[in-house]
Amino acid sequence: QVQLVESGGGLVQAGGSLRLSCAASGRIFSMYNMGWFRQAPGKEREFVASISRSGGSTYYADSVKGRFTISRDNAKNTVYLQMNSLKPEDTAVYYCAASTNGFTKTSFGSWGQGTQVTVSS
Repeated sequence: QVQLVESGGGLVQAGGSLRLSCAASGRIFSMYNMGWFRQAPGKEREFVASISRSGGSTYYADSVKGRFTISRDNAKNTVYLQMNSLKPEDTAVYYCAASTNGFTKTSFGSWGQGTQVTVSS
């Protein structure tokens, strides 16, 4: 399995930006589709964005489309989530995940520990 470590979370005012990073180790990073998910208190974990092995295909939840950008650097074994125009409703723990096949939530078998993002109004 691949090990994933997120970083870059924090407290930001509404309208601000953050960039999350997820460093992978243990297996060949380019074998994995990568995704970002988030979980707010009292809510289920939800899909945010995903990216294919080569980076050629990206997918976004409607709630973040046009504000968030997922990217990856296979040479650095890292996937990123650039978050702009942040809103208080983006407040959640953000998780990085890896999938050997597919992009549905159940296909992501490796997860990081999460990083907290808090957006103040």
